[in-house]
Amino acid sequence: MQALGEVGFEHYEISNWAKPSMRSKHNSSYWQGTPYWGIGPSAHSFNGTSRQWNIANNALYIQALRQMEVPFEQEILTPTQQLNEYIMTALRTMEGIQLQKIATWGTKALEMLTLSAKKPIYSDKLIVSSDAIQLTAAGKHFADGIAADLFFEDNNQLM
Repeated sequence: MQALGEVGFEHYEISNWAKPSMRSKHNSSYWQGTPYWGIGPSAHSFNGTSRQWNIANNALYIQALRQMEVPFEQEILTPTQQLNEYIMTALRTMEGIQLQKIATWGTKALEMLTLSAKKPIYSDKLIVSSDAIQLTAAGKHFADGIAADLFFEDNNQLM
Protein backbone atom coordinates (compact mmCIF):
# COMPACT_ATOMS: atom_id res chain seq x y z
CA MET A 1 0.00 0.00 0.00
CA GLN A 2 2.83 2.37 0.74
CA ALA A 3 4.24 1.90 -2.77
CA LEU A 4 1.04 3.19 -4.40
CA GLY A 5 1.11 6.32 -2.28
CA GLU A 6 4.74 6.91 -3.20
CA VAL A 7 3.89 6.98 -6.91
CA GLY A 8 1.04 9.46 -6.58
CA PHE A 9 -2.03 7.32 -5.98
CA GLU A 10 -4.50 8.34 -3.27
CA HIS A 11 -6.11 5.75 -1.02
CA TYR A 12 -9.62 7.13 -1.32
CA GLU A 13 -11.49 4.05 -0.06
CA ILE A 14 -10.32 0.97 1.88
CA SER A 15 -10.03 -1.20 -1.23
CA ASN A 16 -9.47 1.50 -3.87
CA TRP A 17 -6.60 3.67 -5.02
CA ALA A 18 -6.55 6.18 -7.87
CA LYS A 19 -4.54 8.98 -9.35
CA PRO A 20 -5.85 12.39 -8.22
CA SER A 21 -9.18 13.27 -9.90
CA MET A 22 -9.48 9.73 -11.31
CA ARG A 23 -11.66 8.14 -8.61
CA SER A 24 -14.36 5.72 -9.72
CA LYS A 25 -17.57 7.74 -9.89
CA HIS A 26 -19.61 4.53 -10.04
CA ASN A 27 -18.23 3.06 -6.81
CA SER A 28 -18.06 6.43 -5.06
CA SER A 29 -21.81 6.83 -5.48
CA TYR A 30 -22.35 3.68 -3.39
CA TRP A 31 -20.15 4.96 -0.55
CA GLN A 32 -21.92 8.32 -0.56
CA GLY A 33 -25.41 6.79 -0.49
CA THR A 34 -26.37 8.26 -3.85
CA PRO A 35 -29.53 6.74 -5.37
CA TYR A 36 -29.00 4.54 -8.42
CA TRP A 37 -31.02 2.43 -10.85
CA GLY A 38 -30.23 -1.16 -11.78
CA ILE A 39 -31.52 -2.38 -15.13
CA GLY A 40 -31.56 -6.02 -16.18
CA PRO A 41 -31.53 -9.44 -14.51
CA SER A 42 -29.96 -9.41 -11.02
CA ALA A 43 -29.55 -5.62 -11.12
CA HIS A 44 -29.87 -3.72 -7.85
CA SER A 45 -31.36 -0.26 -7.25
CA PHE A 46 -31.31 2.10 -4.27
CA ASN A 47 -33.37 5.24 -3.67
CA GLY A 48 -32.11 6.27 -0.23
CA THR A 49 -34.82 4.56 1.81
CA SER A 50 -35.25 1.24 0.04
CA ARG A 51 -33.28 -1.17 -2.04
CA GLN A 52 -34.62 -3.48 -4.72
CA TRP A 53 -33.21 -6.20 -6.92
CA ASN A 54 -34.47 -7.82 -10.09
CA ILE A 55 -34.81 -11.57 -10.37
CA ALA A 56 -31.67 -13.29 -11.62
CA ASN A 57 -33.13 -15.82 -14.07
CA ASN A 58 -32.77 -14.36 -17.58
CA ALA A 59 -35.66 -16.30 -19.11
CA LEU A 60 -38.08 -15.45 -16.29
CA TYR A 61 -36.98 -11.81 -16.35
CA ILE A 62 -37.66 -11.52 -20.11
CA GLN A 63 -40.95 -13.39 -19.80
CA ALA A 64 -42.12 -10.97 -17.09
CA LEU A 65 -41.13 -7.93 -19.17
CA ARG A 66 -43.15 -9.28 -22.09
CA GLN A 67 -46.13 -9.29 -19.74
CA MET A 68 -45.35 -5.64 -18.83
CA GLU A 69 -44.16 -6.58 -15.34
CA VAL A 70 -40.87 -5.75 -13.66
CA PRO A 71 -39.94 -8.75 -11.51
CA PHE A 72 -38.17 -7.52 -8.38
CA GLU A 73 -37.95 -7.84 -4.62
CA GLN A 74 -37.69 -4.88 -2.29
CA GLU A 75 -36.36 -4.09 1.17
CA ILE A 76 -37.52 -0.94 2.98
CA LEU A 77 -34.77 0.38 5.25
CA THR A 78 -35.59 1.72 8.71
CA PRO A 79 -33.94 5.00 9.75
CA THR A 80 -31.51 2.97 11.89
CA GLN A 81 -30.59 0.74 8.94
CA GLN A 82 -30.07 3.83 6.77
CA LEU A 83 -27.79 5.37 9.40
CA ASN A 84 -25.81 2.16 9.92
CA GLU A 85 -25.37 1.75 6.19
CA TYR A 86 -24.03 5.30 5.95
CA ILE A 87 -21.64 4.66 8.86
CA MET A 88 -20.39 1.45 7.23
CA THR A 89 -19.81 2.92 3.78
CA ALA A 90 -18.60 6.40 4.74
CA LEU A 91 -16.07 5.11 7.27
CA ARG A 92 -14.37 3.21 4.43
CA THR A 93 -13.61 6.45 2.58
CA MET A 94 -10.80 8.96 2.97
CA GLU A 95 -13.35 11.63 3.92
CA GLY A 96 -14.90 9.47 6.63
CA ILE A 97 -18.23 9.91 8.36
CA GLN A 98 -19.46 13.46 7.91
CA LEU A 99 -20.95 14.66 11.20
CA GLN A 100 -23.20 17.18 9.46
CA LYS A 101 -24.86 14.26 7.67
CA ILE A 102 -25.16 12.30 10.94
CA ALA A 103 -27.00 15.31 12.40
CA THR A 104 -29.80 14.71 9.86
CA TRP A 105 -30.69 11.65 11.98
CA GLY A 106 -30.94 13.89 15.05
CA THR A 107 -28.82 15.46 17.77
CA LYS A 108 -28.95 12.30 19.87
CA ALA A 109 -27.50 10.21 17.03
CA LEU A 110 -24.71 12.74 16.57
CA GLU A 111 -23.88 12.80 20.28
CA MET A 112 -23.96 9.01 20.67
CA LEU A 113 -21.81 8.37 17.61
CA THR A 114 -19.22 10.96 18.62
CA LEU A 115 -19.02 9.53 22.15
CA SER A 116 -18.62 5.99 20.81
CA ALA A 117 -15.87 7.06 18.43
CA LYS A 118 -13.95 8.77 21.26
CA LYS A 119 -13.65 5.60 23.36
CA PRO A 120 -10.03 4.92 24.39
CA ILE A 121 -10.01 1.66 22.41
CA TYR A 122 -10.16 3.75 19.22
CA SER A 123 -7.50 6.34 20.15
CA ASP A 124 -5.06 5.02 17.54
CA LYS A 125 -7.72 3.90 15.02
CA LEU A 126 -10.04 6.90 14.63
CA ILE A 127 -9.62 10.63 14.21
CA VAL A 128 -12.61 12.55 15.55
CA SER A 129 -12.69 16.18 14.42
CA SER A 130 -15.43 18.79 14.56
CA ASP A 131 -16.73 17.72 11.16
CA ALA A 132 -15.78 14.07 10.58
CA ILE A 133 -14.80 10.69 11.97
CA GLN A 134 -12.02 9.12 9.94
CA LEU A 135 -9.90 6.00 10.12
CA THR A 136 -6.20 6.27 10.85
CA ALA A 137 -3.76 4.09 8.89
CA ALA A 138 -3.95 1.55 11.74
CA GLY A 139 -7.74 1.81 11.83
CA LYS A 140 -8.07 0.83 8.17
CA HIS A 141 -7.12 -2.73 9.13
CA PHE A 142 -10.11 -2.88 11.48
CA ALA A 143 -12.67 -0.87 9.49
CA ASP A 144 -15.48 -3.42 9.40
CA GLY A 145 -15.23 -4.20 13.11
CA ILE A 146 -15.08 -0.53 14.04
CA ALA A 147 -18.11 0.23 11.86
CA ALA A 148 -20.04 -2.61 13.51
CA ASP A 149 -19.13 -1.23 16.96
CA LEU A 150 -20.44 2.20 15.94
CA PHE A 151 -23.76 0.84 14.66
CA PHE A 152 -27.02 1.82 16.33
CA GLU A 153 -29.19 -1.02 17.63
CA ASP A 154 -32.68 0.34 17.07
CA ASN A 155 -34.74 3.38 16.13
CA ASN A 156 -35.25 4.31 19.81
CA GLN A 157 -31.59 5.30 20.01
CA LEU A 158 -32.20 7.99 17.40
CA MET A 159 -34.94 9.77 19.35
